Amino acid sequence: MPADATTSDPTAPSEESTATSDVDAILVADNVVRRFGGLTAVDVEHVSVERGKITALIGPNGAGKTTFFNLLTGFDKPDTGTWALNGKSLARMPSYKVARLGMVRTFQLTKALSRLTVMENMRLGATGQLGERLLPALLPFLWRSQEKQITSRANELLERFKLDAKANDFAGSLSGGQRKLLEMARALMVSPDLVMLDEPMAGVNPALKQNLLGHVKSLREDGMTVLFVEHDMDMVRDISDNVIVMAQGKVIADGTPDDVMSDSRVIDAYLGAHHDSDLSVEEERARLEETRERQDEERT
Repeated sequence: MPADATTSDPTAPSEESTATSDVDAILVADNVVRRFGGLTAVDVEHVSVERGKITALIGPNGAGKTTFFNLLTGFDKPDTGTWALNGKSLARMPSYKVARLGMVRTFQLTKALSRLTVMENMRLGATGQLGERLLPALLPFLWRSQEKQITSRANELLERFKLDAKANDFAGSLSGGQRKLLEMARALMVSPDLVMLDEPMAGVNPALKQNLLGHVKSLREDGMTVLFVEHDMDMVRDISDNVIVMAQGKVIADGTPDDVMSDSRVIDAYLGAHHDSDLSVEEERARLEETRERQDEERT
């Protein structure tokens, strides 16, 4: 064989497949597994989140969505797995470092500090504050200018989220929907690349839902990427570019809202397999065999 001849490895991905998979993905996760005793809560082989898009993570209760969020953002540790933001590995990285790299999250149950004012909550969201260090804190001239800039940024965000009138109120006095808005606004204090929202509409007064929806859409318009967990399918269809579906800890579907919501696996996950008719033993066996064959094809 000539010295410059090359051989191809049939098991290696081609340059074309590498280039076309995970096109412009801001977040890529592989083989992320989390077990609690004998229960496997998360077993995700591969997930990618497209940059500049709104991606919904949906699934029935107990599907592992929030656990997956916790793993990606450093609030929990997996048994195995790797994931990266903008090509930088986040595996085993604590949550505060993940946030500094540009991936921030909100919680299903809001984490506003009730006995601090709305403005104080906002200021806490900013990173790299000189006044938080022991020695510089004793010398106000070192950090006053920075604090003015932080306060100005906080005021801009509070005005955007229509919370400016509440700036001096205690966060504990806000309604559930207003706390959701505060948490989203506080997350933007670090100018993140990826915003992860865990059930942003949960417990929100219907009058505020459209307001929240508008803010989520505006994040995309500002060039940010959004990954959110939600159960409201109308909302998912309305604002999502892509949808990832989890069931029993695994990703079972990934695609556009219309494609995903017409997928029989997704329908079965939400409504129960064969929800529309009673099956005979023979039909049940045939369906199981079809499922096994489909899974075998997907693995290959």
